Amino acid sequence: MANDEYQAKNPQSSDLLSLHASPVVRAIYLSIGFLALLLGVIGAFLPVLPTTPFILLAAACFARGSEHFHRKLLENRIAGPIIMEWRMHRSIPRHVKRWVYLLMAISFSSSMIIVPEVWQKTMLFALGLTLVFFIWRIPVREIR
Repeated sequence: MANDEYQAKNPQSSDLLSLHASPVVRAIYLSIGFLALLLGVIGAFLPVLPTTPFILLAAACFARGSEHFHRKLLENRIAGPIIMEWRMHRSIPRHVKRWVYLLMAISFSSSMIIVPEVWQKTMLFALGLTLVFFIWRIPVREIR
């Protein structure tokens, strides 16, 4: 899809892109973006690693490092809507937050049952509490 056509279909995306002037810094942003994207994909399959924050980080890095990869990520049928919704609202719907809490409780409690050592259980509990606090701080949006 041509850039003008893409901009016409996604007018909000034009303010997301702000390429850095230095090619070296753009390469660093691009590298961090690919690492974040990889961690986000891995996080889709591992219960303890979050997906969405890494996808949002990848989008931010691609916006500073590569117009091509930024556009590809926004055009992705799964990641694109997540990025644009976060960009537009800076909040998550209440039902999504409830699902996040439920899935976190299931994944952390099952992980705590599996690990044998007390220090591992304590570490998982502390990590879970930290994530709950982080999610709790994200504003809630009512969907009409």
